[in-house]
Amino acid sequence: MEKKNSIFGKLYLALIMAFFYLPILYVVFFSFNRSKSLTRFTGFSLRWYENMFNNRSILEAIYYTVLCAVLATLISTLIGTITAIGLSKSKRITRELFQQVNNLPMLNPEIVTAIGLMLFFTSLRIQTGFTTMLLAHIAFCTPYVILSVLPRLRRIDKNMAEAALDLGCTPWQAMWKVIIPQIKGGIIAGALVAFSMSFDDFVISMFTTGPGVSNISIYVYANVKRVNPTINALSAIIVYVITVVLIVVNVVPMINERRKAKLNAQITESN
Repeated sequence: MEKKNSIFGKLYLALIMAFFYLPILYVVFFSFNRSKSLTRFTGFSLRWYENMFNNRSILEAIYYTVLCAVLATLISTLIGTITAIGLSKSKRITRELFQQVNNLPMLNPEIVTAIGLMLFFTSLRIQTGFTTMLLAHIAFCTPYVILSVLPRLRRIDKNMAEAALDLGCTPWQAMWKVIIPQIKGGIIAGALVAFSMSFDDFVISMFTTGPGVSNISIYVYANVKRVNPTINALSAIIVYVITVVLIVVNVVPMINERRKAKLNAQITESN
């Protein structure tokens, strides 16, 4: 009976994995197709990748996507890290209240956040464009950074920062030389998650951008109904980037943990 349940569980897991990943593999596979056919593979070719890099509209979409993702990641990581450090020093009631508020953007459907941001910019008579899209990305990326950094702050010894202040460090020196090195893993993980979220965002970008400014997701949506294999190449590029980011997100914490474990083992052996 247990053996049958084990086989059924593995089969069920395989079907779920196939359901999620076969469409992605299908797009990547046909991005190398020689012909325009989306159902019959006629031979290996990089012509659609070449067409993609020769298409000005696609290059502009890639430019805006990368620029927005990088800037949103840097700014949201800075804001999120400083906010998390401030919360760790706040009273418990204030910290818990802010954490609940911080979870709202992540729990809300993206369409609600997108409409809210659009109405906010419209009410202030701000012309939508790259700046508004960037501000929107910063707004929904920052909570993920805070969520990644806060658990790291709970693990560090609070007395170390106070000891640094007693030894003559200013509050900024204590933060950069004592606190930041200990939470570096959480900061990196938060930054990578923010980059991933910003890079492939569609709904919020669609509602907060303006004429002439579109990212990759918006461009793909506008052209996906046409038989254009170049979109397969562009979609494959998105898959490659997000896959690399997700791998790094999972690998970096593991490497940091192994380094800490190895360092602790060396210190134990030396003692």
